[in-house]
Amino acid sequence: MAYRNKVFVSFDGDSDMSYYRLMLAWRKSDHSSFNFYNAHDLTSSRDSSLELTIKSSLQQRMINSKLFILLVGANTRYLYKFVRWEIEQAIKRDLPIVCVNLNGLRHIDNERCPAILRDELALHVSFNSRIIERAINEWPSSKKNLEIQGRKGPFFYPEDVYSLLGIVR
Repeated sequence: MAYRNKVFVSFDGDSDMSYYRLMLAWRKSDHSSFNFYNAHDLTSSRDSSLELTIKSSLQQRMINSKLFILLVGANTRYLYKFVRWEIEQAIKRDLPIVCVNLNGLRHIDNERCPAILRDELALHVSFNSRIIERAINEWPSSKKNLEIQGRKGPFFYPEDVYSLLGIVR
């Protein structure tokens, strides 16, 4: 069995790569403890003949993941070929899911969140290093507890959690 200690990050490689790169910079400058798999570094070509190979590699990366982060940008809900497939794989593998709203919302963004996630027990947070770090550290065990209680649907941190972390609007 694989040791699940990584964080799998899914995003729109055409529009939201800068946010992913900023997360990598946070890891270096903030000395954050999480490791990311960049699904978009698998190959420089997205030609359809490589789709099965790419998905096979993504599956292997996901097997080693303890958490799935989806960067939710303006076009995320329209991405089916890889992003939607990655979400389906995360759900199938029962990975805890954190949706990170790139527009700053601290709860589910029904306009941007892919429909497949709207009824899933997933944590929705804003794009900020401190709240994402907290989500990475806490969401896997919190999700298990919420499932035991029979909770379903979107989850988000109350405003006081952001305040405690010094995150102001």
